[in-house]
Amino acid sequence: MIYLDNAATTRLEDSAFEAMLPFLRDEYGNASAVYDIARRSKKAVFGARKQCASVIGASPSEIFFTSGGSESDNWALAGAYETYRRRSKEHGSTAADSVASESVVSCGHIITTAIEHHAVLRTAEYLESLGVSVTYLKPDSEGYISPLQVTGAMRPDTFLVSVMTANNEIGTIEPVREIAAAVRNIRKDVLIHTDAVQAFGQIDLKDMAGCVDLLSASGHKLGGPKGVGLMYIRDGIKFPPYIRGGMQESGRRAGTENIAGIVGFGAASEYALSSLDERIETETVLRDRLISGLKKIPEVIINGSYSVGDHERRLPGNVSVCINGIEGESALIMLDREGICASSGSACASGAREPSHVLQAIGRAYDESKGSLRFTISHRNTEEEIDTAVIKITDIVMKLRDNRR
Repeated sequence: MIYLDNAATTRLEDSAFEAMLPFLRDEYGNASAVYDIARRSKKAVFGARKQCASVIGASPSEIFFTSGGSESDNWALAGAYETYRRRSKEHGSTAADSVASESVVSCGHIITTAIEHHAVLRTAEYLESLGVSVTYLKPDSEGYISPLQVTGAMRPDTFLVSVMTANNEIGTIEPVREIAAAVRNIRKDVLIHTDAVQAFGQIDLKDMAGCVDLLSASGHKLGGPKGVGLMYIRDGIKFPPYIRGGMQESGRRAGTENIAGIVGFGAASEYALSSLDERIETETVLRDRLISGLKKIPEVIINGSYSVGDHERRLPGNVSVCINGIEGESALIMLDREGICASSGSACASGAREPSHVLQAIGRAYDESKGSLRFTISHRNTEEEIDTAVIKITDIVMKLRDNRR
């Protein structure tokens, strides 16, 4: 098997597996209890909190564990809306009142992008059903959102800006730091959220906690286990709980902690941070090798920003292409038969009949989008695997094109 779908999920790192083992059986204490075995679980959770916090330069007290990136994204948007409503009620008026003379009825305003993960987009749509106004910014042809776009969309009743750190389909790294600075130059009361699920542990985010108010991440995207994620909430923000019923996670996320998962996430985060530079270099070289091979196939379009050696504007392990004259789903089936794991876009949208919303947003035609393939590389891949994959992908494309003639 040649595994080239690391954006969907990753193999559990050895250090994460070893760290989890005791908490899967022997160290079974509930971290909310007071006796020794429980205190050991509580200590392990705190250690993991420190490890995860280090990735983005946060304090452990700012890290709250969740079930994954989707929950964290939902919490960020829904929590920001609840915070806005509470603040409005406390002040006896809302920012929307200032535009009431223009006959604008508003429950607040969110700015996000047309290329966000569906966990953000579907939550934004839900908030729209409650009366919230949402602006979906369209990126340029490489998938970029500019700070000027964001500030140009701001209104008196804007309460949240949510822009992902890196796109899960085409690998574009957004200028989140610059966007945050531009927003705060105009309004300091607007919350800034970033979905960093694809970027956490993959690129340098050691200063990100100083740039944003809220950040989402997921354990299984960087060599940790599935079923655990985090929300970074900057100290000082009055942010409501998402799950109520207990005092876990400082009262912000009720429910008995997934100790083993949290410990594994922490260990994976520590490994990711310590090996970051080496992994970026390895994955960038392999990515460039794969793109170079795929570009030899006629009528291949590289999606997103690309230049050889660049890991500042594109995730080091991401390769997204549209190949004219094929159906992406058919290609994936044939790749699977050859032992190659890949995807046609976001794993969360697998099986969707419509072309990727991300590809449509960057201007890909309907027929082009239907021929999309995404290959995502890890430090575990080798040059031999990449070369084999190029040969097999090329052969499959030619067969599919011949069948359509």
